[in-house]
Amino acid sequence: MQTLETITIVSAVITVLLILLQQRGASLGAGFGASGELYTTRRGVEKRIFETTVVTATIFILSILAMIFLAK
Repeated sequence: MQTLETITIVSAVITVLLILLQQRGASLGAGFGASGELYTTRRGVEKRIFETTVVTATIFILSILAMIFLAK
């Protein structure tokens, strides 16, 4: 159970850091619906950060579910 708690905490911290590292294309005008930017695909490092974020978020969710089911 201690291992699952550690995995949950570490994956949560890593997920938060990766989300903060991702660049957002939204400016102040985009908040009011006036976005003049084109849709672009993720490439290079940005793509790797996004993929790693998805993996760590999945690990986080699975570790929480495991703790819930093992607690019963």
